[in-house]
Amino acid sequence: MADLFDRETVLNYHLGGKVGMRLLKGLKTQNDLCLAYTPGVAHAVREIAANPASVFQYTAKRSLVAVVSDGTAILGLGDLGAAASIPVMEGKGVLFKAFGDVDAWPVPLAHCRQGGADTGKTDPARVIDAVAAIAPMYGGINLEDIASPACFEIEDKLDAMLDIPVFHDDQWGTAVISVAGVMNYARLCGRKLADLRVVMNGAGAAGIRIADMCKAAGVKDLTMCDRKGVIHTGRKDLNEHKRRHAVETSARTLSEALRGAHVFIGVSAANCLTADDIRNMADYPAIFAMANPDPEIRPELVAETFANKPYVMVTGRSDFPNQINNVLGFPYIFRGALDVQARTVNTQMKVAAAQALAELALKPVPEEVQAIYPREKLEFGNGYIIPKPFDRRLFVNVSYAVAKAAIESGAAPACDLATLHDSLEQRNATRG
Repeated sequence: MADLFDRETVLNYHLGGKVGMRLLKGLKTQNDLCLAYTPGVAHAVREIAANPASVFQYTAKRSLVAVVSDGTAILGLGDLGAAASIPVMEGKGVLFKAFGDVDAWPVPLAHCRQGGADTGKTDPARVIDAVAAIAPMYGGINLEDIASPACFEIEDKLDAMLDIPVFHDDQWGTAVISVAGVMNYARLCGRKLADLRVVMNGAGAAGIRIADMCKAAGVKDLTMCDRKGVIHTGRKDLNEHKRRHAVETSARTLSEALRGAHVFIGVSAANCLTADDIRNMADYPAIFAMANPDPEIRPELVAETFANKPYVMVTGRSDFPNQINNVLGFPYIFRGALDVQARTVNTQMKVAAAQALAELALKPVPEEVQAIYPREKLEFGNGYIIPKPFDRRLFVNVSYAVAKAAIESGAAPACDLATLHDSLEQRNATRG
């Protein structure tokens, strides 16, 4: 497996890029040329000018997403700049199309640092202005690999400004999938979400939004830790996002906070959790160790610690069961939002996506999906609480749940949901 990812193989794969353009209409005759461009195109131009909403009918806008980054937080690589972010943005476009049948295009942004420089911290105003300027072409904006805390302001302000969905996947994608896993852990251990004691380590973009999502889904008792320890109400060094999650507690360290906890969620650093830490958790614990490439605690150590005892282990890696993989979320969240012309991706839509993911894991897995994972038993239980990315049912189940929640919450105009569901089924049957 390691040979597959050697430098030369990867670079050869990326030669020429990973995305391009396909034509939706033919161009073979003089009439085709006149329809596609001048003089015929003038009718579409005038129609949109007279009726701005018709832009969704007469352009690709309704099915096109901009994948936007300034390159300040590229995967686990850090700040390497806008140009270096392009392979990731192209990769995101591939995943959008392959899984959600969404046309997505990389939009790397240079000169969006403080002072207009190519290096340094993100200037939120410059990113906001740039995205707002290009927004007329797109039906949605996927923000990607933008460093915290600038990413919070950028998403919030763009979401308020624009009439199309704005979704920062590094914040919300991990959160949606994680909460789906927490929902199914609660099912397995026979506890309600409101009764769970959750401890988090990591208070960056992903950590903050996982906490927000957990609470939106029904978790009441959540303690968050950062590099300085427990985020408690007595601390004076908290930004506004951490302050929202500060709690009154005598615990000051991660180890102290974990005593008696049901769930650990880590989006932090490798090997920061010990066997004693998890041994002091409640019976039948869940350990979501999602740091990449090395988790907060190795799955082998967890298995050794809980020999012959029930537990749930979750990582961000594809070589272990129960992987938190954002590809389970963003293609279908946008698919559902685009199909009903949602104006935003609100909390109800995100919770609906998590619920749909959780419920799909309860169902028998198709043979073709099981065949892709011959070493795993894909049957709901401790080793399978989250669906696999290649389960084609995600396209219908999650997309429809998001679309339905958008309509019911007022984020999108009313439409015939039965017809929408049928169209998703038909597309799923015919897509590649």
